[in-house]
Amino acid sequence: MARRSRAREVVLQLLFQWDQNPTPVPREAVVRFVRDRLLSDADMEKYSLALFDGVVVRKDEIDESLKTAATNWRLTRMTPVDRNVLRLGTYELLFDESKPPLEVVINEAIELAKRFGSEGSPAFVNGVLDRVAAMKKEK
Repeated sequence: MARRSRAREVVLQLLFQWDQNPTPVPREAVVRFVRDRLLSDADMEKYSLALFDGVVVRKDEIDESLKTAATNWRLTRMTPVDRNVLRLGTYELLFDESKPPLEVVINEAIELAKRFGSEGSPAFVNGVLDRVAAMKKEK
């Protein structure tokens, strides 16, 4: 698995925990989790933490974009995996300063949905992120 793909996988795990657990996890535990799973790859640790922090800080903006893009779907109706894959992908599409290519972001999100989601997750994630990307182009 490519380094950035593995880093995104770790971010998804963190986002899932953050989404499902009302008790905040101490920052030291988050950093340790990332370090342990990325085998102390400093560049990927930094990348993962930047993605995680970005989603957390911009959650409200991300969720508003998802509400608009996911017509007929409330965020609370989405599975936690799909919701957090979409949050990560939306963050990368709209706010990530490194400006990853649209195709890469969507493909990586689809791969996460295949690995961790349900049978319909990849198509759902693809459709919603395509709409997010289209909304970005309209702005």
